[in-house]
Parts: sequence; structure tokens; C-alpha cells
Amino acid sequence: MTLPRISLGDFELTSLSDGIHYLDGGAYFSVVPKTLWSKKLQPDENNRVPSGLNSVLIRTGDKNILIETGIGNKLPQKMAQIYGMPAKLLDSLHAVGLGPEDIDVVINSHLHFDHCGWNTIRENGSVKPTFANAKYYAQEGEWQHAHEDQRDSVSFFTENYDPLVQSGQMQLLRGSAEILPGISVEVYPGHTRDMQGIYLRSAGKTACYISDLIPTSNHLDLYWLMSFDLYPVQSVESRKRFYSRAIPEKWLVMFTHDHETPWAYLKKDERGKIALSSEFNKL
Repeated sequence: MTLPRISLGDFELTSLSDGIHYLDGGAYFSVVPKTLWSKKLQPDENNRVPSGLNSVLIRTGDKNILIETGIGNKLPQKMAQIYGMPAKLLDSLHAVGLGPEDIDVVINSHLHFDHCGWNTIRENGSVKPTFANAKYYAQEGEWQHAHEDQRDSVSFFTENYDPLVQSGQMQLLRGSAEILPGISVEVYPGHTRDMQGIYLRSAGKTACYISDLIPTSNHLDLYWLMSFDLYPVQSVESRKRFYSRAIPEKWLVMFTHDHETPWAYLKKDERGKIALSSEFNKL
């Protein structure tokens, strides 16, 4: 198994995957007409499109950090039938010579089931941390929202995070924070109120795992949102804020659900539209 890998200053980044699951194309692109989005992603006979489950492994030299943990292997049977449950993340990790015990830090952008499923595993009738030696991080507001009766309640499974919060293994953050030198988070509301982007900075270079704010390279347009976004107006404003820095400062943008393009640099084309930069071809 050959996995995409790139250096960012003193950090080594490897794109890991929990596999591909399938979502309704209309939900994936919200109000964008099918005649437009189907030119980018061809749906199957059930109008579903492929959606990657991308994690990023950061090796700093003395620490192994994992951003996002995919769907995992604990979905109820009905949801597994609807969305798929490929459960490939640990295989990806083993492919780069690591096991769960080698992970020092896990960062969840938010707590929807497709972003934190491997946080825990079921073993002998109980739920245990998959990454026993890791410190986990998520936003406190996100955890609070996960316990509210909201439109996206179906997307939360408490066993992915509550045991970790109760044991103290998951630290709940309140806004922007530095987790390790060169690794920090910043809240970008829109998809959820407290979703966080994860920044990596080393030797003057920056990468950002922007999660579901810009889920794939097919969602670069300011207004190509997902129907899963709870606050679409805020999503647009957060995208404006992100692009205003990411493009001129040449950040590496890491996509959470792009099954073909795990990361890329961005630019504005001759029409002023956000597009992949030609620098992408050098990765």
C-alpha cells in the first residue's frame, strides 16, 4: 500500500484513509443543480457519490499525531448499510509501520460519526480508547452540541467521545489553542458551530486540515456547500476568511472527504474563481 506523503518543514505528513463511503449527491452539494455537480462527480444508479475518509498522520520527529479517525467499526447495522463502513484506517496506519499504541495525539475537527469513529473500539462488551497512549482533543462547544437535540443528532455517537472525556483522556478546548509546537487549532463555524481547522506550521510553511468547511476539491466555490452544513451563511463567511489567508500565504490545504486529492495548493484563476494551483502537480 503506497500512501501520499509530503514534507512540511520538519514535519512529515502522510495521508491515511478509513476507506470510501457513499453519500447522496444532492445532499453532498446542497442547492447546486445536479447538471453542474455531476460534471465533477458522476453519481451511481442510486444518486450516490464517493466520499473519502481522510486522516493525516504527522510525524514531528518525536511525536506521532493523527488528525481525524474516520467512521471506525461501530456503526449500527442500518447506518453501515446506508453509508458503508470500510474500516480501513488501522490498515493504513500499519502500512506505514505504526500501530495504535504509537499515536501520541489525536485531534478531531468535530464529532460527527465519520470523523471520530476510531477514537474508541468495543472490546469484551466495553468501549475502550483505540489509541491507548494518546491525548485526544476536540472543542468543548462541539461536545456540548453533540448532547443537544439538533438537526444533526443522528450524526453523533456518544461512545466515540464520552468515555474519553469522562476518563480525562480527551481534553476539551475553548477556541483557538496550541496543542504542540507548530500544531494548533482555530474554530471555523458553519458546518457545525464549533468545527475546528487544524494548522501545521514548520520552517515558514503552513498546512491546514480544514475539514468539512471545504470537504473536497470539488467544493472550492464559495457557495458550493453541503446540505449537512448547519449554518450555511457562516460557512460562506468562514470560507472567505480562510481563503483570504490560505491563497496569498500558499497554505497546503488538506481535504477531509476527497477520495482522489488529499491535499493541494489553491489559487484564483483568471475569472477570480478558487481553483487548484499548478503547484499541486509538484506534490
